[in-house]
Amino acid sequence: MVLKTKLTEMLGIEHPIIQGGMHWVGYAELASAVSNAGALGIITALTQATPEDLRAEIRKCKTMTNKPFGVNLTLLPALAPPNYDAFADVVIAEGIKVVETAGRNPAKFIQKFKAANVIVIHKCVSIKHALTAERLGADCISMDGFECAGHPGEADIGNLVLLPKCARVLKIPFIASGGIGDGKQLAAVLALGGQGVNMGTRFMATTECPIVPGIKQALVDGDENSTTLVMRSVKNTERVFKNKVAAEVQAIEKEKPGDFMAIRHLVRGDNYRKSFQETGDAHSSVWSAGTVMGLIDDVPTCKELCERMVQEAESIINDRLPRMVIKSKL
Repeated sequence: MVLKTKLTEMLGIEHPIIQGGMHWVGYAELASAVSNAGALGIITALTQATPEDLRAEIRKCKTMTNKPFGVNLTLLPALAPPNYDAFADVVIAEGIKVVETAGRNPAKFIQKFKAANVIVIHKCVSIKHALTAERLGADCISMDGFECAGHPGEADIGNLVLLPKCARVLKIPFIASGGIGDGKQLAAVLALGGQGVNMGTRFMATTECPIVPGIKQALVDGDENSTTLVMRSVKNTERVFKNKVAAEVQAIEKEKPGDFMAIRHLVRGDNYRKSFQETGDAHSSVWSAGTVMGLIDDVPTCKELCERMVQEAESIINDRLPRMVIKSKL
């Protein structure tokens, strides 16, 4: 059996599961493995140094899978923003049919991608932003709850509230992002009105993920208490792995609230690139991780992970839940 939802029909995939964009993680190796597993793999555009590097990574992925995959384009609040238009042009020119957008106002890029018949899934952390993205023409919302790795926004609202609210107010499909890691949650998301799930941290702990074993082991060894929040004082909250460097950032923020330059040297992206790709030292940098760590206890292949999630969700939907519905004798 398979789970058929609006997401699987829209994207032409077997399982209602998306691998979210992740800096220094979303390369062709992981994206192709996820897509080959029947879900939707995502290449992270800004992990590539230049638009031409992104073109090469997309072409590499095409040699590794003949199934759909997408590209993430996150609009960052950077001091020196990259050439987003050039990255978007490469995505369109290479025939990518699904884009995950995130970050700052996506209006310009939703319009640009829609003009090229690209499906746009926009990641949001609030109902207000989801409604705006819907109005701008997004095809699907990825609702990122407070549980997520990376940037959960500043409102601290979890998906158990955000998802049923999406079902009340949105006209377009939505999926759940943040804290997802097993089939029970997949079934729950479908029950709450969602059409699928987006996973980041959970896909980091897979065989094909191109990060060094030390980080994967830290995800397995950790639990739901192994993350913390940094950059709250600069209104750019990020959920990260709880370690000594994150604690140092928090101490500086307490002493110098709102001073990004005081913590910049500790939160630079290249710091955790080295952790992910070179040292494997989970305690040497600030790196994004979600509370789903509490559900990670192994490092399966992407295929094993997707299949067991879907099987668990199907079992709950077909076996457990129907037994709870008792016909009245009246």
